[in-house]
Amino acid sequence: MRLITHNMLRCNVKGVKNGYPLKIEAEKVENVEAEFNPDFVTRMLPKLEWSALVKAAKELGAGDLPSELTESMATDESFLKKLHHILLEVRLIEGALVCPESGRKFPVKNSIPNMLLNEDEV
Repeated sequence: MRLITHNMLRCNVKGVKNGYPLKIEAEKVENVEAEFNPDFVTRMLPKLEWSALVKAAKELGAGDLPSELTESMATDESFLKKLHHILLEVRLIEGALVCPESGRKFPVKNSIPNMLLNEDEV
């Protein structure tokens, strides 16, 4: 699972009000090279929940991102390459995503998060 995907996931268990961002418990993380596309990364910037991405990158030991995002970063190629690496090349292969409110764990196997809910959670 890429961190760009993680940035969009939330816990939808019945009764959970604060199901975002999901904490990452990593068992296996890999780096998979992907072609750098600065236009794509720049277009993604306004869609990202920045604080959640910074936290997730730290949880995976994927590098340090600045705590604040500034407009000038959208034109800084070295920053865009770092962000590209964190969003698209760092992958959680095995582990779990944990709801910050309920503690419910969603397994990640073969890089695929299983976000299906049990009948009593719907």
